[in-house]
Amino acid sequence: MSQRLDAEVARAIEAFAAGEPVLVHDFASREGEVDLIYPAADVDAPAVARMRNDAGGLVCLALAEDVADALDLPFVADAVDHPASGGPVAYDDRSSFSLSVNHRDTYTGITDRDRALTIERLAAVAVEARGGDYDAEDFAEEFRAPGHVHLLRAAGSLDDRKGHTELGIALAAAAGREPAVVVCEMLDDTTGKALPVDAARAYARRHDLVFVEGSALVEALS
Repeated sequence: MSQRLDAEVARAIEAFAAGEPVLVHDFASREGEVDLIYPAADVDAPAVARMRNDAGGLVCLALAEDVADALDLPFVADAVDHPASGGPVAYDDRSSFSLSVNHRDTYTGITDRDRALTIERLAAVAVEARGGDYDAEDFAEEFRAPGHVHLLRAAGSLDDRKGHTELGIALAAAAGREPAVVVCEMLDDTTGKALPVDAARAYARRHDLVFVEGSALVEALS
């Protein structure tokens, strides 16, 4: 690995450990998108507003595979009995989407404050579930589906799958953070397409955020 990539990954890990969001570009041969990724425990209402206004994609919360297993969270394609459910997507063998949920203390679930509450509790739940202190029944008492925070099930490692879901979880593990991250695609208001990489890098510079290539994370963290 080059010194530049070493430094890029080190900065991303340091920022994530400090609770700062990081911009991650997966691969030009995959989605070719840049996601704004947060440690889940550091997402508050202003962070949700930032993702909604500056990124513009879908706000999702990714969970490590062992946490999703402990909570008995299915892939939605396996859980929905409908002809439209399942099948490969253009960039991968399958989607990582699981249930969408609201915390039961929310009202509609969609406001910045409601989504932040749901995300804050999910971050804590991820830690409790990994420790064996929280299971699917506990989850059902606290959350309801469907809701407005989309859950993603990460594959076991970057060797199994290399999406933003897995890149975020790997970054969290390297930073010593909870096994839950929030991801949101960065979109271009002018074209309606994914924000170009150069524009994402410029955004990172303007806001003093770290930008990292997925290939650098894979090389360093696999």
